[in-house]
Amino acid sequence: MKVIVDNKIPYIREVIEQLADEVVYLPGKAFTPEVVKDADALIIRTRTICNRELLEGSNVRFIGTATIGFDHIDTAYCQQAGITWSNCPGCNAGAVEQYLHAVLLLLQKEKGINLQESCLGIIGVGHVGERIRQMAQRIGLKVLLNDPPRADEGEEGFCSLDTLAEQCNILTFHTPLIREGKYKTYHLADSTFFQKLQQAPYLINTSRGEVVDTEALLAAMNKGLVKGAVIDVWENEPHISQDLLDKVFIGTPHIAGYSADGKANATRMVLEAFCRFFHKQADFHIALPDNPNQTLSQDENVRVLQLYNPHKDCEELRAHPELFEQLRGDYHLRRE
Repeated sequence: MKVIVDNKIPYIREVIEQLADEVVYLPGKAFTPEVVKDADALIIRTRTICNRELLEGSNVRFIGTATIGFDHIDTAYCQQAGITWSNCPGCNAGAVEQYLHAVLLLLQKEKGINLQESCLGIIGVGHVGERIRQMAQRIGLKVLLNDPPRADEGEEGFCSLDTLAEQCNILTFHTPLIREGKYKTYHLADSTFFQKLQQAPYLINTSRGEVVDTEALLAAMNKGLVKGAVIDVWENEPHISQDLLDKVFIGTPHIAGYSADGKANATRMVLEAFCRFFHKQADFHIALPDNPNQTLSQDENVRVLQLYNPHKDCEELRAHPELFEQLRGDYHLRRE
């Protein structure tokens, strides 16, 4: 059995070799029809677009993406072609929670936002959004939730997007990217959305870059409809908007979910799915790096910024935006 693996997936080397006869490591962008033709399985990240163009005529039977999102996989084609695919829902929820917690503390510390008097709107309440809700309420914020698919299923406790626009002074996006249909999220934050904002909120996006219309956001910031932004995911990655990078409070290279713990979760989940599909024993072990050797505060809010301050990642991206892909691919994984 031959498996082709994205060479930026951590903790997988010397583990998958126990499960496959032949393993080839390649950059995500180097997966071509010629390369994958004789592969039985692909282990990928978001940089590999798995569609008819890549897969037709190949031996590929299984695709595992070590990510929450799967909009880079043409699921309809996979179903038609008899290819099984698997993603890793919730794998990096703890890492994104850590990132958001740090951002909220920095908004309080550097922008004068009183968190105890703030209202946080969470748009998309899946694995990650739920972790953010728990954290935000724990540190004293009022929280409003927006998740139309869950609301339509009859679940209670959700508000309309208009309600969040009226009441929230901080908005954070945690939706998948859906390009069409009733629950479309592509350019969910567009000029119409920004016109409805009544609190001049800070906007945080760690979901998918295309959920926010970049030009509309820039216009809203220039008009004072949005006070500031924290952007980890960008339209047209890795060719991100320099204008937006110049204006944001914090801008990072799509690494909010990049903790050692989250990456290990993803690798474990994708290998478990691989083993289920190929009827193999999942008796592998993934070793994490040691926790940082430092004395950590007992105060949760102090400890969060001791473990992770996004300003460092922002400074590196501002200095070299042309290295977006390298900064992301070679990111030093933090511990949660």
